[in-house]
Amino acid sequence: MPMLDQPSPRAPSTAAGRWKMLAVLLVCASPVIASYFTYYVIRPEGRRNFGELINPQRPLPALATRTLDGQAGELTGLKGQWLLLSVSDGACDARCESNLYFQRQLRESLGREKDRLDRVWLVEDEAVVADALLPALAASTVLRVAPAALAQWLVPAPGQRLQDHLYLVDPLGNWMMRFPANMDGPAAAKAKRDLERLLRASNSWDKDGR
Repeated sequence: MPMLDQPSPRAPSTAAGRWKMLAVLLVCASPVIASYFTYYVIRPEGRRNFGELINPQRPLPALATRTLDGQAGELTGLKGQWLLLSVSDGACDARCESNLYFQRQLRESLGREKDRLDRVWLVEDEAVVADALLPALAASTVLRVAPAALAQWLVPAPGQRLQDHLYLVDPLGNWMMRFPANMDGPAAAKAKRDLERLLRASNSWDKDGR
């Protein structure tokens, strides 16, 4: 039998196993870390972003969702793609329609990279969405969410409404950028540059398709 005052022979192997596990995790995460380091630190252009960087980033919450036809889900199910989000009630006023338009235009402007970005409209109430909007939403993800729960995750700029912005979520599920309120054509051109830079920076680890 082992003596009580002798160290356990299993301790070194346990410590070694932990170091090996840590090394594996670092290897797996290194492409993601490198791409964000390139975008945020190394490239001067990364510091001239148009959208406001969210620091610290906010991960997608486990927020209950429903599609327009009533199918239940969870917001975290959207992970795996870049997401360009807009928020409004189902009545969709002029600002809402403008945001939906710029969502579509920004995605299409990415050309062959567009399949890496999904358009998502988060509807904060039970209002019926107008039939006239449905054709334009064919390639979008439209989900009803509870506004109180959503407000604990997304936050507008001071003096603005949640509905005034477009929001960007990365494929890891982190809200990481908020575009300025009331987007117009010139603003959309600047937002496109942000999207192109981020897609380039993440090209080594992010692929199209969830």
